[in-house]
Amino acid sequence: MEVKATAKFQRVSPRKARLVTDLITGKPADEAMGLLQNLAKGSAPLLAKVLRSAIANAENNYNMTLEDLYVKRAMADEGPRMKRIWMRGRGRRDTKLHRTAHLTVVVDTKEGA
Repeated sequence: MEVKATAKFQRVSPRKARLVTDLITGKPADEAMGLLQNLAKGSAPLLAKVLRSAIANAENNYNMTLEDLYVKRAMADEGPRMKRIWMRGRGRRDTKLHRTAHLTVVVDTKEGA
C-alpha cells in the first residue's frame, strides 16, 4: 500500500531538487535516509524531512515496518515563483525569480513482505 508525504512551497529550485529525488527513487527507506543525511545538496535535508514523515505515516497509520519500506516515487514539482525587483546600474531594474517546489515522497512495501 502506498503511503505518501508532501512538503509544499519549499524554497528550493525544483530542477535542483530533482537531482536528489532521482538518487533515492527505488532504494530501501533506511538506505535512502542514510544517503540524504550525508549528501551535500541544499534540498537533501528538506527531502529527508519528507521521507521521515512518510515513514512515520506508514508505521503509525498502516502498521508497516521500516525494513519492508522502499521509496517508490520521489517528486519535486514546481510551485509558485516569487518575483522580486533587482536594481541594476543606470536606473534599470531586473526581475529575480525565487522558485519554490512541492516535494512528495511515496513509500511502499516490498513485494516479498
